[in-house]
Amino acid sequence: MRIPPSRGLALLAGTLMTLSLAQADGPVVVASKIDTEGSVLGQLILQRLEAGGIEVRDRLQLGGTSIVREALLAGEIDLYPEYTGNGAFFFDMTDSDVWHDAEAAYETVRERDADNGLVWLTPASANNTWAMSVRGELAREHELATLEDLAAWLDEGGEFKFAASAEFVESPQALPAFQAAYGFTLADDQLLVLSGGNTASTMRAAAQQTSGVNAAMTYGTDGGLTALDLVVLEDTLGVQPVYQPAPVVRDEVLDAHPEIEELLTPLFQALDLETLQRLNGDVAVNGLDPRDVAADFLADLAE
Repeated sequence: MRIPPSRGLALLAGTLMTLSLAQADGPVVVASKIDTEGSVLGQLILQRLEAGGIEVRDRLQLGGTSIVREALLAGEIDLYPEYTGNGAFFFDMTDSDVWHDAEAAYETVRERDADNGLVWLTPASANNTWAMSVRGELAREHELATLEDLAAWLDEGGEFKFAASAEFVESPQALPAFQAAYGFTLADDQLLVLSGGNTASTMRAAAQQTSGVNAAMTYGTDGGLTALDLVVLEDTLGVQPVYQPAPVVRDEVLDAHPEIEELLTPLFQALDLETLQRLNGDVAVNGLDPRDVAADFLADLAE
């Protein structure tokens, strides 16, 4: 799950004081965020570089977005996976429509971060943004693949109950934006609002059909989606900002190790939505070690 930049600020100063300054001619210091997806992406990067003959130093699961971002800018780490949509916060552009288009979001954050001495490498096609997901049996029975499909099915009187956090229901950028764009409205009795709920609780409600729930607020690459047989409905109109994960590296480190790009490009090109859901699920649901999950995937990729 992506971690918004606002989290973890209180931990920033203390964490940065514990880091030693990374040097372009020393080991490449690889970091990641502290969530499940951060552990998976971080291990994939770390092991891929190491297998490519690059000496690395492990600083994975360092902290939230603010911590790893500031560490990278300060030269205290060299490389970590970030999300294109977070550029809206990095560059004070939250009102821009550019973040709703994958290519434009990537180009914008790449160009702007070049001024900071940072290089954004090829992103994954997976999009870890806010999503509406339905139970697999519902999707298959009624051929629901997109939010347009959902709107048409609701218009025909389809039975639907959606579990979400209060924030998702109330935020103008979330459910109200989906409803306005796709032309449907959920009544109060079609909502199960979980105060302070996160995606783990909303997905659980859909999987267990709590109070008749058959759909849930999720993130696009949540690890529990596959395990719980939940299907992300595609946001064909681009209502939500795009959050594609991509490696971000200091330019002097890339100059010293240009093979980093060659090693990581095919890796991230292989990370589509279903693949990243599965890898996250192996860790979050099946309890596997991220090191083993990454190693197995890289072995398969090499075949």
